[in-house]
Amino acid sequence: MAAGTSNYWEDLRKQARQLENELDLKLVSFSKLCTSYSHSSTRDGRRDSSDTTPLLNGSSQDRMFETMAIEIEQLLARLTGVNDKMAEYTNSAGVPSLNAALMHTLQRHRDILQDYTHEFHKTKANFMAIRERENLMGSVRKDIESYKSGSGVNNRRTELFLKEHDHLRNSDRLIEETISIAMATKENMTSQRGMLKSIQSKMNTLANRFPAVNSLIQRINLRKRRDSLILGGVIGVCTILLLLYAFH
Repeated sequence: MAAGTSNYWEDLRKQARQLENELDLKLVSFSKLCTSYSHSSTRDGRRDSSDTTPLLNGSSQDRMFETMAIEIEQLLARLTGVNDKMAEYTNSAGVPSLNAALMHTLQRHRDILQDYTHEFHKTKANFMAIRERENLMGSVRKDIESYKSGSGVNNRRTELFLKEHDHLRNSDRLIEETISIAMATKENMTSQRGMLKSIQSKMNTLANRFPAVNSLIQRINLRKRRDSLILGGVIGVCTILLLLYAFH
């Protein structure tokens, strides 16, 4: 009976790890799709308004976005179901000596699920914001082309309007480059976060066995939290400066 329940737990863990790996790959592709959509929209804006290719590209990317979003939501739902089954198992295992280890493993899978869910919603919101902005810019470009094809009255105002549009487009391109750098940094930090979680899990196991190591780990965690706050502040200030530079 014990062997059967142990196999059931290991099977749940195997399913959770497989779903987590699939989600990781899907989220990376989802993030790249968001970035490529922004870049392709910028390139399409330089083409002639009569060209239908940008519309086809945008429609294709929209369909790809919807498909990938549905797939990721389904994977998140499946992973949530596996985590729920693991929680039910830990509550009914009836083996006190193993409950602590099982709860620790379950909490780690829950943290991973929470991180993936947060990353998905954040990337999806960024994609929707970029698409809305590009639709707005496309409407402005159409208005400009319509104005340019008019009777030619008020050429001075048209010239000023075009210069302002060019300035906005250059600022938009700079923001897109900043977003690309930030997303690349986020991917690297996500990879490092997985490594740090694995190391922290091993250190927590050692800390439970050796109180002196536990005290050292607490000091390390405090310093790491402080460094994270400092790094976050620096990134925030740099982002604000880039935005100020882009709009002035």
